[in-house]
Amino acid sequence: MNQVERFEEVDAPPETVWNVLLELEDELRRTALSRSLEAVPVVGDRLGADRVPTGIGRAVFEPEVRIAEENRRLVRLERIGVPYALDSYHEFHLEPIDGGRRTRLLQRETARGALVPVLFDERRLGREFEDRNRLIRERSEPRTRA
Repeated sequence: MNQVERFEEVDAPPETVWNVLLELEDELRRTALSRSLEAVPVVGDRLGADRVPTGIGRAVFEPEVRIAEENRRLVRLERIGVPYALDSYHEFHLEPIDGGRRTRLLQRETARGALVPVLFDERRLGREFEDRNRLIRERSEPRTRA
């Protein structure tokens, strides 16, 4: 089992961060989806095919929502092929801090399966998580100030 996680503190309440997270997820998947995400994703929803770059080409994932707790947590399973070839759990956790005025955002990916040594690139994922977390912060904070 391999895991990558990155934190970001956001000067915005969890509700704002949640909305930005869903908007960003929708933007990232719009070309792969025929519909956009609901306000609250539903457990079991398939989010469409997602082609992800790897060290040896592009892998195709079909993310499935596993946990959707509005303003708190979104977890999806991304699987290549059959179970345990590469199963990857991608999580977003939003923890209220400073009396709910701010949010601690955690993005985590946990992968297991036979293809982990070939396809799981911890450094690349870490950079992508930092970039995405920063983008969520940059889009969330102005909404709070407005």
